[in-house]
Amino acid sequence: MRPRLLLLVAILSVALSSGGASLPEQTVWSGLIIATNTPPTEPTPAEVTQIEGALRKLFGYSQFQLIGEARKTVKTGEEDWLASSKYFSLHVDSRGEKADAYVLNLKLFQEQKLLLETKARLSKASPLIIRGPQVGDGQLVIVLIVQ
Repeated sequence: MRPRLLLLVAILSVALSSGGASLPEQTVWSGLIIATNTPPTEPTPAEVTQIEGALRKLFGYSQFQLIGEARKTVKTGEEDWLASSKYFSLHVDSRGEKADAYVLNLKLFQEQKLLLETKARLSKASPLIIRGPQVGDGQLVIVLIVQ
């Protein structure tokens, strides 16, 4: 009877210690982008070019200007960071990992006013693209990419 109990305890401790395989250390890029159809004044930033086709399809705009960004190396899955511009800021609070993705709490502010608060999952296979408010003749777009 005692060997079975020891075996059960050993199996449970191994299962609990390896409960969730943690994601490897990764860098997350967060960007605040103004999408418009005005003639380009600057070249599209490198981080945006990799998803420019998807942005054009999703939103119908032809130009994308990066107004704020942040890059954070995520080691524990519990980090938080801020991407900000003159009028907007995005607070990202990583709440851990679940099924090969980061669980994020996102808060978008316009100056001091909270515009959006949501939870989202972000993985290397699935960048996060969120349509924000209208800004002048364009649209604010929030992008998070695991690099």
